[in-house]
Amino acid sequence: MKKITFLTATWLLSFYSYSQYNLSGTVLDSLNKPLVGATVRILNSFRGIATDNNGSFKFTNLKQQEYLIEASFIGYETQQKQISNLSENTEIHFILQESKNTLDELIVTATRVEENSPIVHTNISYSEIEKNNLAQDVPVLLQNSVSMVSTSDAGAGVGYTSFRLRGSDATRINVTINSIPVNDAESQGVWWVNMPDFISSTENIQIQRGVGASTNGAGAFGGTVNLQTTTLKEKAYAEIASSAGSFNTQKYTFKTGTGLINNHFTFDARASKISSDGYIDRASSDLKSYYLSAGYYDKKTSLKIIQFSGKEITYQAWWGTPESRIKGNQDEMLTHAMNNGLDSAETENLINSGRTYNYYQYKNEIDHYTQDHFQLHFTHQINEYFSANVALHYTYGRGYYEQYRKKDEFSKYALPDVVIGNDTIKSSDFIRRRWLDNHFYGTVYNINYKNNLLSMTAGGGYNIYDGTHFGELIWAEFASNSKLNQRYYQSNALKTDLNHFLKIDYSLTDKWLLYADMQVRNIAYNTKGSDNDLSLIHIDTTFVFINPKGGISFQPNKKIRTYASVSVGNREPVRSDFIDNPKNKQPKHETLIDYEAGLNFNAKKISLQTNFYFMDYKNQLILTGELNDVGTPIRSNVNSSYRAGIELSGKILLSKKLNMNFNTTLSQNKIKKFTEIIYDYTNGFDVVENIYSNTDIAYSPNIIAAFGLDYSPIKSLTLAMQSKYVGNQFLDNTSNTKRILAPYYTTDARITYLLYAKKVKEISVSLMAYNIFNALYSSNGYTFSYIYGELITENFYYPQAGTNFMAGISVKF
Repeated sequence: MKKITFLTATWLLSFYSYSQYNLSGTVLDSLNKPLVGATVRILNSFRGIATDNNGSFKFTNLKQQEYLIEASFIGYETQQKQISNLSENTEIHFILQESKNTLDELIVTATRVEENSPIVHTNISYSEIEKNNLAQDVPVLLQNSVSMVSTSDAGAGVGYTSFRLRGSDATRINVTINSIPVNDAESQGVWWVNMPDFISSTENIQIQRGVGASTNGAGAFGGTVNLQTTTLKEKAYAEIASSAGSFNTQKYTFKTGTGLINNHFTFDARASKISSDGYIDRASSDLKSYYLSAGYYDKKTSLKIIQFSGKEITYQAWWGTPESRIKGNQDEMLTHAMNNGLDSAETENLINSGRTYNYYQYKNEIDHYTQDHFQLHFTHQINEYFSANVALHYTYGRGYYEQYRKKDEFSKYALPDVVIGNDTIKSSDFIRRRWLDNHFYGTVYNINYKNNLLSMTAGGGYNIYDGTHFGELIWAEFASNSKLNQRYYQSNALKTDLNHFLKIDYSLTDKWLLYADMQVRNIAYNTKGSDNDLSLIHIDTTFVFINPKGGISFQPNKKIRTYASVSVGNREPVRSDFIDNPKNKQPKHETLIDYEAGLNFNAKKISLQTNFYFMDYKNQLILTGELNDVGTPIRSNVNSSYRAGIELSGKILLSKKLNMNFNTTLSQNKIKKFTEIIYDYTNGFDVVENIYSNTDIAYSPNIIAAFGLDYSPIKSLTLAMQSKYVGNQFLDNTSNTKRILAPYYTTDARITYLLYAKKVKEISVSLMAYNIFNALYSSNGYTFSYIYGELITENFYYPQAGTNFMAGISVKF
């Protein structure tokens, strides 16, 4: 019996060994030189490896079946080879030809990291986003990325939208387009509403979490989002896309490109229009944009001109919905109306509106802004090892938001009271516009060196912001001595940002990679004039930041890669921190030391990533409840705070027709010592201080998770679902459970069907159902508290739409 068992085991082992094969080979350039670090993938699986210093690769333990192998390398044309039936150990060899796309890729080289870098990152191609691109802005389309949470003021993903990364808001997330800074130089925020449907002109995106690699523009304290626009298309193309759905949301897009003309010239264009009534009452959006590019490509040189523009008119929904309205408690709504001085019409609007309540009722309570972007990129491949890119850029933004103001005092507008006979009128209804007119221009550059062992980039930029803030009165019930379009405040700002950095990737061996990165950043900021509360402002300050970064990556075999990094980031305060804080309490700059470590595992049918992070802040600026002398909330530095967590993400091929994706972030986000300021108006003006220890950072959920399935029963049909869970978020830094955003769980579903016809490359028809289980939730909010006999807390929320639908069709030629 033992002999039979032994022979059976031996036979099985023998069968197993003979049914597993190796696939090896090399990736070379046209001169038969090895391409080190080229990516070789087995398509329709998660198995992929990088070539070693000899350009060699090897897959082991492959079953006998058909395989499609792809080799790719930056600057070279991707190549695929078919193995019809792997029945023995096999060698294949790739010889890649240089591509003109190399020159486009060099545009973003300076601000991105490579696949095997110890800097934690995610690469997203347009094809991954395209299937969901029916009208929503970039933050909504990226919301299922690791550690990402998005929100929409209008509740339907169109109009004013934003995201947080690891709990950090948009002002702490560096955004670049083709390595050009996008963050507003003063507020450091990004308003995607000014670039509607920009994703349709995006080729790919890299998201770096934490401090990330050195980049241009605002300091990254939560992450970096780097977008690259449409790259070289060698063949002519055109696409018409349209979608429509709930809340009268409509999107129309036309794209076209000439392909490569005479082997040198190419032109691309896009025009888009998006409109929506919004989920929140009156929160409409009317958005228009276009994108144009013209390029000249030679074998080693390219010159590319890019111009894109967006115009938005959105009805304001910034006020939010009071908690009493969310709960539907009429007594509490009446109390809210009394505490906030609502008149009878405003109270009636509050009581009768439902959770889609919008405080604003004036018909032209709008935000109206236009932003034009110009970029000129020159790229040259100097020789086999050196390449360079220099870019010039200019952005012109101008616009206003209009407000109807009831019974404002004339003194708020530097106007005298109106005297009629023996009566003195001290207040009036006004319509005002608050304007921003700004110019942002400069240059960025990078010089790159790369050989088999060393990759090095020296880069930087010099950028200038020149902006004007001013307010106009366009109507008054009692005009006093004002004139039409009279400016009642104005300030001018000039900010310069000079930065230089050096990045090095060095391969110690085939398994070990060292990463080093050093940046020096010099900022000068000057603003002078009067603010919207008529207070005089004069800020003249400079900062010099040194931001070192380093890391190591170890790949013991083709399936596993581990890494660790330490990065330092420094960030200057934003405009409001300077002008709202008292002169004797000016803000300090913030510092972050970011520790990251992780492990990646890639096999044929499974890809897993695990990342640990500890983000140690010094002097983080946060809201404390404190007000300045005119009642404006101000941010103050807290000495010590941190974010610590683990990020898990992955993809699994459950079958040839079904695949799964998921990510989960578990974190703690703490302030070691926090002092809350509350004002007591019971008997005048008293200040109450409450001290907290180890309290939670606002808007920082301890759990963020996403889960998705894609099923293709036939080649032309895809059924997909995507779920998102976001845990509790405190509205302030006190960990008070009465000031909280409740956790929420949403699920979206999509059906996509592809058709093919003569003279048409592809017809895609999509139906998208959002929030299919009709979860009633809010994704953002704010709070404030005061004492008037008793503690009064006002919570406001931004409700998101329940179940809603979009349908779209695109035709590609």
